[in-house]
Amino acid sequence: MNARGLGSQLKDSIPVTELSASGPFESHDLLRKGFSCVKNELLPSHPLELSEKNYQLNQDKMNFSTLRNIQGLFAPLKLQMEFKAVQQVQRLPFLPSSNLSLDILRGNDETIGFEDILN
Repeated sequence: MNARGLGSQLKDSIPVTELSASGPFESHDLLRKGFSCVKNELLPSHPLELSEKNYQLNQDKMNFSTLRNIQGLFAPLKLQMEFKAVQQVQRLPFLPSSNLSLDILRGNDETIGFEDILN
């Protein structure tokens, strides 16, 4: 076996994550992560920020509880199974997935939001 083939095998076998500094003495990477602020990591900057982050989860919980009261226990369980199945279907790794079928299940296919324009 030639040296070039051996070198490429060694290069491919070493994961990139092991080459980065980690542990208690790791320095903060300003170029990749920006400036760190302990206050922003502990508390949200505005009282509505937490509500906005969990908006879709709260909508789903409310819809599931309404559906359970109207149609029984099986309806929200079936819908949750459909959500899980649709979320697992993805395009090829280098193509972004639009998750159109998930939007159709949630009823968001006819609305235009910030995530549609700003990706």
